[in-house]
Amino acid sequence: MNWLTVIFLSAVPLIEQKGAIPLGLYKYDINPLTVFLLSFIGSLLPVPFVLIFFNKIFAWLGKSKYFGSVYNLIDRKISKNKSKFEKFEEIALITFIAIPLPTTGVWTGTAIAAFLKLDFKRSVMCAVVGSFLCGLIITGVAVAFPAFLKII
Repeated sequence: MNWLTVIFLSAVPLIEQKGAIPLGLYKYDINPLTVFLLSFIGSLLPVPFVLIFFNKIFAWLGKSKYFGSVYNLIDRKISKNKSKFEKFEEIALITFIAIPLPTTGVWTGTAIAAFLKLDFKRSVMCAVVGSFLCGLIITGVAVAFPAFLKII
């Protein structure tokens, strides 16, 4: 059951691998390789759905008076990084997904790919590579510096 928690938390926006890997390692005491693989798989679950449905949901948000602030937040985030992504597409997308910081990751990266109408297959491959690298970074830091993560 703990494995499923790690998988599903990896698929949750904002938590993703950044929260699921330390949870799997320190709370559930799961082997680092297993936690890495579970979080990697979980982080990729939303990718096709975000790529397919993001633009439709985003357009609906733009028309809604209740979600105007969410629309503006997403629009600002994407507009700010648009030129970087258009210039370097794959490298920028992989890097953006791989960097384990708040508001970066698979959800935001694939939303940007959908918004910029990047190729579906390329976007999925970038998400796979970026998520793999992010998982390696987080697992490596969590294993090498466990005291650092417990402070946070």
